[in-house]
Amino acid sequence: MAFEFGFQKFGDEEDEDEELDFHFGGGMRDGLILLLDCTKPMFDVDDEDEDESLFQRCIRCCKTTLQNKIISSEKDLIGVVFFGTEKSKNPNDFKHIYIYQELDQPGAPRILQLEEMCEENYKTFTVDYGHSPAFSLSEALWTCQNMFANSPQKVNSKRILLFTCNDNPHAGNQQLQRQAKTKASDLNETGIDLELMHLQLPGETFDVTKFYKDLLYTDDDELTELPDPAEKLEELLSRVRSKDHKKRALRHISLSLGEGLEMGVGVYNLVRPCTKPYPVKLDKRTNEELKSHSKTYLKDTGEVLMPQDLKKCQTYGGKRIFFENEEVNQIKRFDPSGLYLMGFKPRSSLKIYFKVKPASFIYPDEKTIIGSTTLFTALLKKCVDRDVVPICKYIPGKNYPPRFVALLPQEEECDEHKVQLCPPGFHVIFLPFADDFRKVKYEQNTKANSDQIDAAKEILKKLQFTYSAESFENPVLQKHWRNIEALALDRDSPEEMTDYTLPDEDRIKRRAGDAIDQFKDLVFPAGYVAGAKRKAGGGGDPGAKRAKTEQAASGVDLKAEAEAGRLGKLTVPILKEKIKENGISCTGTRKADLIDAICAHFNVGV
Repeated sequence: MAFEFGFQKFGDEEDEDEELDFHFGGGMRDGLILLLDCTKPMFDVDDEDEDESLFQRCIRCCKTTLQNKIISSEKDLIGVVFFGTEKSKNPNDFKHIYIYQELDQPGAPRILQLEEMCEENYKTFTVDYGHSPAFSLSEALWTCQNMFANSPQKVNSKRILLFTCNDNPHAGNQQLQRQAKTKASDLNETGIDLELMHLQLPGETFDVTKFYKDLLYTDDDELTELPDPAEKLEELLSRVRSKDHKKRALRHISLSLGEGLEMGVGVYNLVRPCTKPYPVKLDKRTNEELKSHSKTYLKDTGEVLMPQDLKKCQTYGGKRIFFENEEVNQIKRFDPSGLYLMGFKPRSSLKIYFKVKPASFIYPDEKTIIGSTTLFTALLKKCVDRDVVPICKYIPGKNYPPRFVALLPQEEECDEHKVQLCPPGFHVIFLPFADDFRKVKYEQNTKANSDQIDAAKEILKKLQFTYSAESFENPVLQKHWRNIEALALDRDSPEEMTDYTLPDEDRIKRRAGDAIDQFKDLVFPAGYVAGAKRKAGGGGDPGAKRAKTEQAASGVDLKAEAEAGRLGKLTVPILKEKIKENGISCTGTRKADLIDAICAHFNVGV
């Protein structure tokens, strides 16, 4: 029988990362169809104000969406469909419906095809595809529905983004309007979301109430009021990014306000680290992906060990205490998962240094418990009115330890175009335990005089700016993906990248140049050159460090510490020094090996 040392951490971070990968694309495949209006108004260009048509903006959005999908979720399926064309291409032979790109995974050839359409081929669109207002929106939606149904790959969520600048495409034709509304209802019943990406021509308006309001069915977590039509490419790209994937909860739990009073909530992660993908190992002969298998062997005999042959143990007081796997699981489990209200505290009691890990976000889940939205809204409103934060005990899952969290209320915010900036709900702020606080000892003696301190404050005052994480892209990721994109699209060189994390020296000099010069005159000696290397020799004295270790070890009674089980509190240098003093033989260098050798020497715990 073999054994393992130590336990896994409660609420393993690795498990949480795997769950994140599953919910954010690792185990899901989404389907997205971009449905583009290709009637003549979409190609009109106002020579005075605009340099590209609405159709070009839409194609540029399609291209950007495919590029983002390759990075974020390459297994998703994307298709592009034109309606309002003279020519037709679809399995049902519907008139004026043209499938430009079938529902498939994004790739370099498809991106190049969209790029050519945006840059050159749009000029000959009238000849190649033509324009016709005699289309049926119901047939266009039907075509998209069939593309999802005929997909050989299973799709988890299905979504259609409809790009148009015509607020009433079937004006005067009641039959086509009824057919479109009926088909939109069918899409909703079959789990296909229809989203409107409406655009606005210069000098015109887009009235959603004329036709499209009856076609849209919003989920509980979506806006009930449509934003204003997009006028710029940046606005359109922002809306497409917010709609091109299904919002999934990390987990669904209950929020208990007391005995018998619960509501269902979904836990979301608004921010998560974005990393480079791991390299994939390939067979050098067949170029096929390799799969790795690991086995555990018994050190003495080389026998292969199965999971049931392994045990876990914890060394306590010099003794190894063994546990069965079921016992380890029981130790990890506390109450059922959920949020349990403990009370309320003023919002001012929530300090900024309380943050110990990234916060989550909760939103009501009507599917779990009916009436959750009403109760959640009432709680949110009262917390905002009274400026308080609920304090809860939070257990994410059955193998997670309880944590105390503060629910920071957040009201909904929209911009001038009615586009949601911040959703309504609670931020789940993880609170530290008493053991997490540290007392930092520092000397309050300062070598700077008042003039030097005032000069430093002046620099800080002049260099202040409003920080937003969305303004700074990760230069490592940007460079990585630009190089891959250049190889995939067969470009001569990668797209030029601007590193916004580098300081803007010209702007710094304009805003605080005089203050910096004054600070240098007050602090540094005459002739000082910033950035000049100093001579070597300031790396510390090894002899002084050894003397300090010997002094700390001199007051330690090793046998008494071993019998009391306090060896784990001593540092590795002190343990090594005491082993040398007592002539204890030890082959290992790890702290656990040193402790085992000391315990064996003094016959403690054996």
